[in-house]
Amino acid sequence: MAEKTIMLVCAAGMSTSLLVSKMQKAAAAQGVEAEIFAVGAGEADAQLAKKSIDVLLLGPQVKYMRKQFEDKLAGTSTKMDVINMQDYGMMNGEKVLKTALDLIGQ
Repeated sequence: MAEKTIMLVCAAGMSTSLLVSKMQKAAAAQGVEAEIFAVGAGEADAQLAKKSIDVLLLGPQVKYMRKQFEDKLAGTSTKMDVINMQDYGMMNGEKVLKTALDLIGQ
């Protein structure tokens, strides 16, 4: 399986850093090749411009930005969703990784 790029977007990029490390551990345990990283909402546009992102996951605290990200991603192959609030709160990297992989049909 080719490496997948998963970007998490939150208010400042800080609160998702623990979730990213848990997702990376889950990916390694499952043999999934993935680049997983988090950015603040203000940095997301720059990342989208320079990288091919397979999945963009919004943190629950920025779910109000969903429509603007849907507009930005229109016409691209990037999949997007909001992270389940319970999975986010529990920092369940395995479930959030599954959500991302399900979005891209993996």
